[in-house]
Amino acid sequence: MKTKTLELTEREIEVLQLVILGYSNKEIGKKLFITNHTVKAHLTQIYKKLGVTNRTAAAIKAKDENIIPPQD
Repeated sequence: MKTKTLELTEREIEVLQLVILGYSNKEIGKKLFITNHTVKAHLTQIYKKLGVTNRTAAAIKAKDENIIPPQD
């Protein structure tokens, strides 16, 4: 069985890490050199893969299920 981490692309993991750190979509776009539209598209896929409907739920689920390794 695949783990959630393997279902997320490398870029989706990067976006999710920034969401967990509290970055806005605009800030994520600037940091990763992608458009706001692309950030939203990544978030839509992240929500779908994690079975959540918003960034807060995605961040909580990622932390609770160790989908994203803790940041030092």
